[in-house]
Amino acid sequence: MSTPHNSAAKGDFAKTVLMPGDPLRAKFVAENFLTDAKLVNNVRGIGGYTGTYKGIPVSVMASGMGMPSMGIYSYELYKFYGVENIIRIGSAGSLQPYIKLRELVLGMGACTTSNYAAQYGLHGTFAPTASWKLLSAAASVAQELGLKYHVGNLLSSDVFYNEDAAEANPAWTKMGVMAVEMESAALYMNAARAGKNALAICTVSDHLITGEETTAEERQNTFTAMMETALETALRVN
Repeated sequence: MSTPHNSAAKGDFAKTVLMPGDPLRAKFVAENFLTDAKLVNNVRGIGGYTGTYKGIPVSVMASGMGMPSMGIYSYELYKFYGVENIIRIGSAGSLQPYIKLRELVLGMGACTTSNYAAQYGLHGTFAPTASWKLLSAAASVAQELGLKYHVGNLLSSDVFYNEDAAEANPAWTKMGVMAVEMESAALYMNAARAGKNALAICTVSDHLITGEETTAEERQNTFTAMMETALETALRVN
């Protein structure tokens, strides 16, 4: 079986897939955490790998940037490859003074500036949320690992360079939104429609209040606490 964006055969993906935005982060996870990782997809350079973690099959594949890209890849994994759980492992910008650089945020919900939900023809506003099975497992893992983490709302934005950032960001901060990223709402909506499970585990890569930030290399290679949390979560829900 193949799709316009995925050359993998049926059965090539594990039941649980970790999805970073960056293909190089997917490669890093495969090479540093998985045993006998095999490249199963590389269409458009979006590497997908399947191996084992502590004896359990796990896959990792990039989603690309933004909700349209996440929407495509997560839909195909759920719909055509029998994937049950997708755990996003990405970076996010903190919107709260108490959430520091490199801390984890677990997205209980995902607010959004996107019109992605319009396709469902709902007579109201849909609230995209994580799957409790994944969220509760990830929180337990992070607690046991002694990691600093926060659980609450993310903001999935359709824009990276916001013309109105000076006004928009403080408004989300006032509503208690933890951090901004660009993919989780589409993932959560696809999971809801497919009857599958999804969770976003993000590492704070920059701070939109203090101006602190990490480098591109750090984002690619050093956010290992997030990766380990996701992999240990995969073991518990397998």
